[in-house]
Amino acid sequence: MRTWIDGHLLDDPEGPALGVTDHGFTVGDGVFEAVKVVDGRPFALTRHLDRLVRSAEGLGLPPVDEARVREAVAAVLAAEHLALGRVRVTYTAGPAPLGSGRGHGRPTLAVVAAPMEPAPETTRVVTVPWPRNERGAIAGLKTTSYAENVVALAHARERGATEAVFANLAGHLCEGTGSNVFYVVDGELRTPTLASGCLAGVTRALVLEWYGAREVDEPIEVVGRASEVFLVSTTRDVQGVDRWDGRELPAPGPVTAEVAARWAEREAADVDP
Repeated sequence: MRTWIDGHLLDDPEGPALGVTDHGFTVGDGVFEAVKVVDGRPFALTRHLDRLVRSAEGLGLPPVDEARVREAVAAVLAAEHLALGRVRVTYTAGPAPLGSGRGHGRPTLAVVAAPMEPAPETTRVVTVPWPRNERGAIAGLKTTSYAENVVALAHARERGATEAVFANLAGHLCEGTGSNVFYVVDGELRTPTLASGCLAGVTRALVLEWYGAREVDEPIEVVGRASEVFLVSTTRDVQGVDRWDGRELPAPGPVTAEVAARWAEREAADVDP
């Protein structure tokens, strides 16, 4: 694992690097992106940086210096070749008083690169009892305030699943803790709209562009009629769901297999689509 923080490439990623008053550390006042690395190169980096900028603006953070982020990503990837891995870019409000109010310090930028294993072809998901708030101040932003996701994912793992899925306050299907959901009903591929409160996933957007699907908000119970379901994310790519709560599903189903094949073809053709 290689770490870059505020212009310095660290030899020891476990060593002291972040001030204890950093607002990202004390109250989760920050945004982040996880970028897939394929053969030493970041995939879809431009799209991820565009979303980082949007998230920072939505949170009211100072403007992101995209050129500096690119330099940091290049530095950590040059320090260690990764055949398959991820880069995490974290941008916080920087040093601040101990409380919710921000200070006037310089924002913190940290970039970490680490290897990762390929995701399994299929997985299991669990619906959690807590709703996603599609009307909240940070709905749709990729912030470091992930405690809700931590609790939900622990709930899922206790039940033998690797992902937890939320409905929103309207009772509509929303998203997983770190994934977007696609499902097939009556032969039609569907996925929740961004108005549901789900994250505007980079993989989600590319699947919509490369394969297509209908964006629609429906009660979460619709998945009970789905003939197949799959998750998409930076670390999962296109991953079939073989069990949702107590219901077994064919996975990967025929549509899932088509989408996965299209994904592999297009990903190999362009590292920054």
